[in-house]
Amino acid sequence: FHVVGDRILHVDTRLFYKHRGLEKAAEGKTLEAGMPYVTRACAACAVTNGVAYAHACEEALGLEATAELARARTILLELERTWSHLNDIAAMCAGVGLAAGNNLFAALTERARRLNARLTGHRFLFDSIQTGSSAVALNHDAVRAARDELADLRRQAGRGWRELSFNSSFQDRLPDIGVVTADDVERLGAVGPAARAAGVATDVRATSPRLAYGDFRPVVPERAEGDVQARLEQRALELWQTFDHLEELLGRPVDPSTAERSGEESPTGIGRVESPRGATSCVLERDGDRVERV
Repeated sequence: FHVVGDRILHVDTRLFYKHRGLEKAAEGKTLEAGMPYVTRACAACAVTNGVAYAHACEEALGLEATAELARARTILLELERTWSHLNDIAAMCAGVGLAAGNNLFAALTERARRLNARLTGHRFLFDSIQTGSSAVALNHDAVRAARDELADLRRQAGRGWRELSFNSSFQDRLPDIGVVTADDVERLGAVGPAARAAGVATDVRATSPRLAYGDFRPVVPERAEGDVQARLEQRALELWQTFDHLEELLGRPVDPSTAERSGEESPTGIGRVESPRGATSCVLERDGDRVERV
């Protein structure tokens, strides 16, 4: 960026500059051994990428998730979304110099990650997704403790959000900045909160029969102008929505489960899952029990 004050004079954009060769490294591995390559592509989307890969593998193997397997995966997806949206709100506070807001939501992000560690053994939920099964086991005490912690996180986030809403200095820095219009969304293929903040109400969770989202409906802010203010409000809306989902999903213990045989095997499979950042697609080509392309 070349800037003078808030005015950007020039931007030198380098897309796809970082390349780690994960797809190539996964080739030839067993379907099970391919999972770490996919999940380590992005720590913020480890569960999403893992579920998309698992769905692709299961479609290729003619397997279908049971209701309990779908519920376990949905819980993990929404736990990932919880800390990610809290973290994004903190980062947006930092972006306009509001240290108090950044510190508050960063602390809540840390609490959400510690909850992940207590439930699964890892702050970023690594190794919690498997192909064809789930080893997640939460007894009555674990789900009760998780619900209590999430309820308090919701209360604290709500108080913080009210502080942000009535901070005029903070709010003055958000409107009409970084505008992404609905036309831009269609032209650039934007997804996730960025698209919904522009009024494009598409969310893969609304069409995810292999997950436990029921009658999910996407939400958009009242003022869907596609600017920083709208994107901040979009994350808050989705955060409250996620707290609601987790309260319902954690209404009873979670038991280990296995996918069931549902159809014929195929050399290819596709998985599509909504990450905290938007629609994630995984396409798998296999040669027997080996990854040919992913």
